[in-house]
Amino acid sequence: MVYSEDSNIIFRVKGILEFACQLDNSNDVQSQSTISKSFQGLCSKVSSKNLVFTVCNSALLIWPNTCFQSSIESLTEASACRDILKYIETDDSGSKKLSKKKDKKCSGPTVVNMKLLFEVTEPAGNEAPTLCRVIGRQHYLRMPLPLDFVLSVATDESLAIVCKGLVEALIKQLSDMEEVVLLYRKGSSFLVPQPFHFELPKPMGLTTVIYPAGVAESQLQAVREDLHRKFQLPGDRPFLRRTNAFHFPDEAYKDGYLRNPHLCLNPPNVEDAKLYLVQGVYSYHHYMQDHVDDDGWGCAYRSLQTICSWFQQQGYVETAVPTHTQIQQALVDVGDKEPRFVGSRQWIGSFEVQAVLNQLQGVTSKIMFVSQGSELATKGRELANHFQTEGTPVMIGGGVLAHTILGVAWSENTGQIRFLILDPHYTGGEDLQTIVDKGWCGWKGPEFWDQNAFYNLCLPQRPKTI
Repeated sequence: MVYSEDSNIIFRVKGILEFACQLDNSNDVQSQSTISKSFQGLCSKVSSKNLVFTVCNSALLIWPNTCFQSSIESLTEASACRDILKYIETDDSGSKKLSKKKDKKCSGPTVVNMKLLFEVTEPAGNEAPTLCRVIGRQHYLRMPLPLDFVLSVATDESLAIVCKGLVEALIKQLSDMEEVVLLYRKGSSFLVPQPFHFELPKPMGLTTVIYPAGVAESQLQAVREDLHRKFQLPGDRPFLRRTNAFHFPDEAYKDGYLRNPHLCLNPPNVEDAKLYLVQGVYSYHHYMQDHVDDDGWGCAYRSLQTICSWFQQQGYVETAVPTHTQIQQALVDVGDKEPRFVGSRQWIGSFEVQAVLNQLQGVTSKIMFVSQGSELATKGRELANHFQTEGTPVMIGGGVLAHTILGVAWSENTGQIRFLILDPHYTGGEDLQTIVDKGWCGWKGPEFWDQNAFYNLCLPQRPKTI
């Protein structure tokens, strides 16, 4: 675990609660009331003294509804929540670390993972069991509810406040799940409510939304529109699609690609300059990935894949990042290339990247032409405006090389500029240390470009949609 004194702590609790009820198929109003009562019963259950949070990779148990009780005496309700970190076992020995300065910059907030449990043993009472026989046809329903609720707090917040906030988040999540279950119920057929976390612009921060499992994004358009109004979000870009979900920094990406390596870089030393950077998340695609030996010819393909990954991870498209073969086939389909182009090792350039983005993802692009590399130093205003308004990665091709521009540091007063470059010519493994230290992702001056070669830049435009 990487811990920074300056960052918040995210407490994340996961668990399964079983929802169960008996429905009278002949009375829809009664069934709706029965469902609500069952959810009320679950809210009562999680408000009881039997609720227990267990901290992952730790022997620590917390009873949040008993004026704060824990299995470790030194932790009290007044303890700062960061004190929990001392009791969590970590194993960073096998991980590749950056320098301390960069490590903190890349790590993000600290995440404390917890599990939801209940005490099931209680003192025996004097009550006797009661049997009740009901004659009639009813539908007995059981459904697991996948609870996943979070609370982001300052590191010095008390454990009492944390526990109170987590229980409130749990009860709210059950209420939101009830709303989704009722909205999408068809008779005795229910859709499982699934929680998704989104990091929204301030002051909202980390926010949880419940979506019904199995319902396509296109069918949730009206729901997202309501949420955009509720959270006062812009109406021209996705914030709340499932692919926009917050990625917790302690979880690895399953596809193996690095995300946003530029976040580990320090800004360049350019006097009076402002940073204009790519917005959102992208994957770093480069030579020799995916068991494809494209060393020497595939740099523009890899830059295009990085751009496609951006549109996918921002929720604009649901299609996978295209392979080299799919890129070549798209160019054949639009009439740009002959059929024999598929399977070849031929280069592509900015105009082909523009054509493929339009064909496969419905994304339009602008082309910026520069007659010689020395002119790129004068394009600060245009590039700054692109990253401010569109925020997409830019593919640049010139001579025999292609690169991806992720941002610029530009001074409007002096005209000085630095380019944030993601280099697709890297042939090594997904080693963030090497990629950052060796400059495969880094800030470059105007001299980086061939001063006499012409360049074409492909500037993808965001679709106006949520």
